[in-house]
Amino acid sequence: MTVSRCRWCNLKNPIYVKYHDGEWGTLRTDDAYLFEMLLLESFQSGLSWECVLNKREAFRRAFDGFDAQKISEYTEEKLASLAEDKSIIRNRRKIRAAVTNAAIFLDAAREFGSFYDYIRSFAGDNIIIENDKTSSPLSDAMSRDLRRRGGKFLGTTVVYSYLQAVGIINSHEDYCYLASNCR
Repeated sequence: MTVSRCRWCNLKNPIYVKYHDGEWGTLRTDDAYLFEMLLLESFQSGLSWECVLNKREAFRRAFDGFDAQKISEYTEEKLASLAEDKSIIRNRRKIRAAVTNAAIFLDAAREFGSFYDYIRSFAGDNIIIENDKTSSPLSDAMSRDLRRRGGKFLGTTVVYSYLQAVGIINSHEDYCYLASNCR
């Protein structure tokens, strides 16, 4: 049986199909996953999500299993090592931003009880269903706050994509077989 998926899903890439079918748009509330996606989305800035997703396991290895506490304590030596790692995106500014963003993530999680609760302070308790957008008042507000806290590579478009990834905004297209799960 053939199923219809969102038009952005590259059907020739099994990693992408698995991500679309099992993760994207599915509400996730655990801080470990929320941080993983925040780190990955910040690296996506200016690149395709497929490029980042294809390097996800290399990122997991290079960034200590996406452990926010460890990443927030990275030394200059570790940053230099990451910049030489050809298996990940080696943008030095994005690598340094990962350290800053990890600290901001941990601070917000402590302040609100969890990072999910931090997100909910902007989004409320509803899942937002919308398509064909790259930003919204929600992503504008959250991005503004993250940048006020010192966040890097967390503009409104990146934050919007992040909120889609973690299921706060569900953007499965109407013809996608997963759209009925959220409408």
